[in-house]
Amino acid sequence: MRATWAEIDLDAVRRNVATLRAVAAPAGLCAVVKADGYGHGAVEVAQAALAAGADRLAVALVEEGADLRTGGIDAPVLVLSEAPRDAIGDVVALGLEPTVYSEPAVHAVADAVASVGTARSGPPAPGRAPLGVHVKVDTGMHRVGAQPADIVRVAKAVTARPELALVSVWTHCAVADQPADPFTGEQLRRFEAALATLRDAGIDPALRHTANSAAAIAHPAARYDMVRCGIAVYGIDPSPELAGMAGLEPALQLVSHVAMVKEVAAGEALSYGQRYRLERPSVVATVPIGYADGVRRDLSALGGEVLIGGRRRPVAGTVTMDQITVDCGDDRGVAPGDEVVLIGTQGGERITATDWATRFGTIGYEVVCGIGPRVPRRYRCTESGPC
Repeated sequence: MRATWAEIDLDAVRRNVATLRAVAAPAGLCAVVKADGYGHGAVEVAQAALAAGADRLAVALVEEGADLRTGGIDAPVLVLSEAPRDAIGDVVALGLEPTVYSEPAVHAVADAVASVGTARSGPPAPGRAPLGVHVKVDTGMHRVGAQPADIVRVAKAVTARPELALVSVWTHCAVADQPADPFTGEQLRRFEAALATLRDAGIDPALRHTANSAAAIAHPAARYDMVRCGIAVYGIDPSPELAGMAGLEPALQLVSHVAMVKEVAAGEALSYGQRYRLERPSVVATVPIGYADGVRRDLSALGGEVLIGGRRRPVAGTVTMDQITVDCGDDRGVAPGDEVVLIGTQGGERITATDWATRFGTIGYEVVCGIGPRVPRRYRCTESGPC
């Protein structure tokens, strides 16, 4: 019912996944769909990514994995951090692949498998596969992960439990979006050292993975057996330094429509605080989208623009909870119902999530994840596959 929505091009998602698979080959690809697919819709993006050849999906929360299962997704789903103890039974029952980096978590997962079995494989029994787990090692990000000195002990705890199978050992790159920073190389050296200690202990995981989107694009040595791509799946470059390197296509367009048009005299000020004063008589368009939808309150002060009629128009005055005002100058052709593009393409002009991020001093990830839940998501595709 709203005249505002986010339009998601699932064909672009598929093409991005195909591009990333080609870049990372022969490594496999795990599509990260946490945070509701970075604001794009987790189930829909997951279906498109799998159709394009993604091998796995990844989420941050058990609830996000449950949403995928409810949405009919039966592919392997990696949970990127240890689950809370009271959620481990759900991890097992849903057949998610947990990350572990402490012995108590290993035993809690194994005990849950022994107690409740899994939706995908049932209780452990002859001929039934155990639940796959991934062991994370901290190589310098210092969020979560086993210390390198503890990695053998944690991995041995996994291999000692018949309810579990060690799927992978992995880590996460901290500065891969800054290609010149030598710390990525140092993290890979630490990761190799951890793998060597595991081999010396007779442990050889089936998969090794370290690369996020940035590392998958810019650091071939980080690709190993699988890459975990999040932001790149959605067509947003991980950083300005990597812009254009992979030929990604933005999948999201944020659209609204003009709700009201009025002519306002020179000298008048617009919106709360009267921070935007008209220097000449102007046509002012009101658009029904605001900071409750993810449009920063200070977008006007930071020089933000929207597209109307294929032209850039300044956001005029403080963004309010539900509306923005736009200075259309002397253009009396602007009318209620006209399309307004906040992020995306109109005519020959384009505004990207990265453009917003540059103004805000942040990253494109935050922009698309910040588009609020009251903005409907609409999906379009023309190629074969789910839509």
